[in-house]
Amino acid sequence: MSLIYDVAVIGAGPAGYVAAIRCAQLGLKTVCVDEWLNHKGEPSLGGTCLNVGCIPSKALLESSHLYQQANVNFGQHGISLSSLEMNIETMQTRKNQVVHDLTQGIEALFKANNVDLIHGRAKITTENTIKIVHRKTRKKIEKLTVNNIIIATGSSPVRMQQAMIKDDFILDSAGALELDDVPQRLGVIGAGAIGLELGSVWSRLGSQVVLLEAMQDFLPMVDSKLANLAKRSLKKQSLDIRLNSRLVSASVKNKKVHVVYEDQSGEKNEVFDKLVIAVGRKPNSDRVFGEELGIERDERRFVLVDDRCQTSVPNIYAIGDVVRGPMLAHKASAEGIMVAEHIAGQHAEVNYDVIPSVIYTQPEIAWVGKTEAECKAAGIGFKVGSFPLIASGRARAMAETEGLVKIIADAVTDRVIGVHIFSAQASELIAQAVLMMEMQATAEDIALTMFAHPTLSEAMHEAALSVHGRAVHTKN
Repeated sequence: MSLIYDVAVIGAGPAGYVAAIRCAQLGLKTVCVDEWLNHKGEPSLGGTCLNVGCIPSKALLESSHLYQQANVNFGQHGISLSSLEMNIETMQTRKNQVVHDLTQGIEALFKANNVDLIHGRAKITTENTIKIVHRKTRKKIEKLTVNNIIIATGSSPVRMQQAMIKDDFILDSAGALELDDVPQRLGVIGAGAIGLELGSVWSRLGSQVVLLEAMQDFLPMVDSKLANLAKRSLKKQSLDIRLNSRLVSASVKNKKVHVVYEDQSGEKNEVFDKLVIAVGRKPNSDRVFGEELGIERDERRFVLVDDRCQTSVPNIYAIGDVVRGPMLAHKASAEGIMVAEHIAGQHAEVNYDVIPSVIYTQPEIAWVGKTEAECKAAGIGFKVGSFPLIASGRARAMAETEGLVKIIADAVTDRVIGVHIFSAQASELIAQAVLMMEMQATAEDIALTMFAHPTLSEAMHEAALSVHGRAVHTKN
């Protein structure tokens, strides 16, 4: 006998659990099916983000940053330490507790909102039927009859044939979060957001980190001025970033990883204690449904959807990393809310032009909207204003003067169309920019707004003033 639901959500990551909760809030009988098992083999909600992504990486970034601050920067504040030691086991225990608390929190939210939860692997067999089996034994657990299905199965790390995961020496991003000792030499394949964040953690704790990036440009999706500032800053922090360096092979010999890579001058060799593969992620769209169902996918296996995340089968939706767009938790959650409200008969949409992006290095890199290069390519006339953090009183008081805030405004309408930040707490400051752009604010609107003093957010105010040559605390 089948269980009957208005909505079944497959996956309990930031896309799925948010969609399930919102569906239930709207009065829809909802079930969420999730197959994630943690490193202990236990069910754990939250998907990649909470278990082996956003949350544990930020916990380690915070711990390693505090250690670096104590080791390098406390002296200028008059704080002296007779000795300093990092206990990796304690750091990892704290990270695991943070993960545990948040994943348990989702289960509590499900109960509070009357969302049913089934642990197992789901497959859509017809447009209204889902079969659930045990992930390991493949024994049938349940059969669901549903009116609407939301696919929120997320993504997985891309594997490389030249360097397959092996014996705790060649690791993916999840493995890099579980290291119980600081490797003397750490290689990272990929200098994108994941590679830079993981590299930063272990570099701060004493590892010699080398990042091999196949692309010629550093962070090509970031405003070029900020990317250059970030690259210079990270190199000062002892991250060895080698661009235009393509991995040829990696093999484990005598408990070391031997890497062959190729750059402009030919083949080169490196030996590392550990090697992390961080070259991107791919959608988890296999095994969820068969081709006979008629759900269309593109050549990269992303599920094809319209602006409301509806697939080619009208009552089946797909959201988050499994569909087009940036693989970001907040984008996934926004799509989950949109789909839930659409199923409930309400009007909802996601403004894909104002999705913020953040790279959690130190200083952080954050941006929303268009870069100068994108404006030029699209033939959009624009004006630019910027403000360096070194001119900020609060930044000086914090000893965090590296970086700048940059605002791009439409030359005709003065509407803000892009904001780019390289600074301490950029991940918090960017929310102001998103709100400005969502409310269609102009640079003048921001310039006429009063900001508290002294704060880092004043840099946003001064950058807006700078758009019209009116900055007060720096040269225009």
